[in-house]
Amino acid sequence: MSSAEADILHATRRQLLLGAAATAASLALPRHVLAAPAHRFTHGAFDITVVSDGVLMLPPEILLPDANAEERADFLKRLGGDAKGAAVQANIPLIRHGNDLILIDTGAGPYFQASSGRLAENLKTLGVKPEEVTKVVFTHVHPDHSGGTTTPDGKVLFPNAHYYVGEAEAAFWTDPAFETRQPSALHGFAKAAQRDLDAVKDRLTRIKPGEEIVPGMAVLPTLGHTPGHLSLELAGDSNLLVTGDACTSDTIFFARPDWHFGFDTDAETALKSRQMLLDRAASEKIKMLGYHWTY
Repeated sequence: MSSAEADILHATRRQLLLGAAATAASLALPRHVLAAPAHRFTHGAFDITVVSDGVLMLPPEILLPDANAEERADFLKRLGGDAKGAAVQANIPLIRHGNDLILIDTGAGPYFQASSGRLAENLKTLGVKPEEVTKVVFTHVHPDHSGGTTTPDGKVLFPNAHYYVGEAEAAFWTDPAFETRQPSALHGFAKAAQRDLDAVKDRLTRIKPGEEIVPGMAVLPTLGHTPGHLSLELAGDSNLLVTGDACTSDTIFFARPDWHFGFDTDAETALKSRQMLLDRAASEKIKMLGYHWTY
């Protein structure tokens, strides 16, 4: 990547964090990308409802940093977008296991783009009250995954839930010396992560790879997108991987697992994690759920 491309990427990151007003304004939201509130299936002991948090509009520099002009045009068309970018879904698993009701990430809340942050209203449509959620697991604390932790007035949205975050993830974003150790493009992300983790600090557990959230739901390290990004492996027939952003797009990365993604903090580690997941899924016939995949 050239220095000019890196500058574009960093500027885009800052823009998206602040709500992506310019990007969202420049990209029309196609009707065909709007998702139904939820779909449901069972896997072993888990009853899973995938709830839409809406969609995010992302520019080509983020979606396809490795692609040439012809490849970009091709993939943007496959994604239903155009030269300015494309919409990607935001899909949040709500998992019933015994007496637990578990959310995997909280969505964007009011802090990202106007086309996202729909989790709370879609849960209401399903008849699920925020008070009923007993556990929330963060795959990572980027603002489109943890911004829905609080309401616009700063109250915790899921008041009875216990929260889980990767130990390395929390350590990275809450480092008191973050702004002196990390590039400026990540400073806004850190402030958002600190806001969300601080809101639930009295009910937050830092988890390590291999630990279980509930029996049969194991923490799988998938580092790179963020330094402590985790996925979840659910026991059942051939198992199920809930991948968060370890494989950000099914459309792009199933076809090109050798390509990078613009929001990966450690691009090469993220690439290895993505390839590991896809290799396992292919060789072991493991099922997968991705946060930004086709709904």
